[in-house]
Amino acid sequence: MRSDVLIIGAGGAGLVAAINAHSQGAKVRVITKEYPTRSQTCMAQGGINAALGNASEDSVEAHIQNTLKSAHGIANEEAVRLLCQRAPEAVEWLDSIGVCFSRTKDAKIAQRTLGGASAPRACYAKDYTGLKILHTLYDRCNALGIEILSERYLLNLVTQKSISSDVYIGGATFLNIRSGEVETYEAASVIVATGGYSRVYDSHSTNSTSSTGDGLATAIRAGARLSDMEFIQFHPTALKNSSILISESARGAGGYLLNSKGERFTNELAPRDEVARAINEEIQKGEDVFLDIRHLGEEFIDRELPQERKLAKLYENVDPVYELVPIKPVAHYTMGGIEVDENSSTKIKGLFAVGECANHKIHGANRLGGNSLLELVVFGGQVGINAAKYAKTFDKVIDASEQTQRDKNFVAEVKESTNQIDFYEKRTLIGNIFYNNVGISRDEMGLKEALDAIYKIQKELPFMGVKDRSKTYNTNLVEFIEFVNMLELCENVLVCAISRCESRGAHYRSDIPKQNDIAYKAHTITYREDGVLCVNFVE
Repeated sequence: MRSDVLIIGAGGAGLVAAINAHSQGAKVRVITKEYPTRSQTCMAQGGINAALGNASEDSVEAHIQNTLKSAHGIANEEAVRLLCQRAPEAVEWLDSIGVCFSRTKDAKIAQRTLGGASAPRACYAKDYTGLKILHTLYDRCNALGIEILSERYLLNLVTQKSISSDVYIGGATFLNIRSGEVETYEAASVIVATGGYSRVYDSHSTNSTSSTGDGLATAIRAGARLSDMEFIQFHPTALKNSSILISESARGAGGYLLNSKGERFTNELAPRDEVARAINEEIQKGEDVFLDIRHLGEEFIDRELPQERKLAKLYENVDPVYELVPIKPVAHYTMGGIEVDENSSTKIKGLFAVGECANHKIHGANRLGGNSLLELVVFGGQVGINAAKYAKTFDKVIDASEQTQRDKNFVAEVKESTNQIDFYEKRTLIGNIFYNNVGISRDEMGLKEALDAIYKIQKELPFMGVKDRSKTYNTNLVEFIEFVNMLELCENVLVCAISRCESRGAHYRSDIPKQNDIAYKAHTITYREDGVLCVNFVE
């Protein structure tokens, strides 16, 4: 089952990579644990940034400066410039393949202002932007005949060390959720596009239950490095009782944030870290916080924000045309990820990463709203081409049999576990600990308490397992393996957060509220050495 390019993950980043790798003549295979149209990309509702020249006050340079400012000093300016300069071309490409962007009266692509932007720059399709992009990319892949295999859960990457100690990728192993079999897919190059890890916060996240960081966990096990894991963005406006996302487009259109007294207390279009902290401070005072879009009117809301009205009515039983919408900040996006270079390559030869699971060092300490969809188009295109070129020169034979057998043994052992401790209860516990101790505001004591809790749960892991011993569609088994991966990432996040003794962007330390550019204007890097998690700061 060998391919030139194996892409793990079928969200926006993975599908863009597949289209571009295919354009280079590569044999491409995409494998995903869910169906492509259910990926997290569909939750990016607000828009995709590009300075198209429609607004007189906007420019590519303004986009660059907004991005760098939001990143709080630790973005790579060269990477940011590449991202912003290619933005108009990226939107033009999406338009050319059929993305149905909203239009102005003179038929130009409509744009709105999102938080942290100095001009209306986000191109949008009502409040379904990510969904429309994702569906168009999926249709394009199908039209090109690109193979997409769904319901395969990533277990591990297949690697091999050469005589010179270089580590090469050779493919990956998967659990076929439908059949229960462990499968191996060999490839000359592998692109990890598995999304972020916000679901470590469990119910305190806007993300789907699939955002468990599988790609990051397998990458660090294989010898890759992770970076900036402490930077986790909290979206200011999720529904209070369900954590369902209410798009930034609602504030971009003119929505207000009000406390229980009916007072506006912050600039609604400040960068997300600032708005989330302002809301959190109101909540800590005992205030409830609401989103108010009543003044926009029913006609505008139904035309531009139909999904937000539908979600508020469905999950909160309020109609935003007439009522205030109760909201709270929850975990939304992970700036950290697999460390990659300017070519989207990792330290493992032939292994690439893209999208939210990767760290191209463009978001720094706080992602600018509207840049996530842009990242997946710009760097998805780059990584697809680079992985295809690498595959053409790859001439090694890598034996996957040992890794395959290890993973078969692991699955069998999990099914034979005593299951004395319910891992679902521990998963909920971790989510609550992270929301309270590793959330919008953090301090050393709370972070160390959280790390101690993770170490304790790691020691209890041999006493956990699954109740379902069946072979086909064993979601209990998949969720247990996801839990194991999340434990790995929780440790990474906490070690980085404890090590960064300052406040910067989304990482706010109440015990050290100042930014320290002398000691910490650098990226945290984590890796495993002889089984021990190590952390360094690298500029």
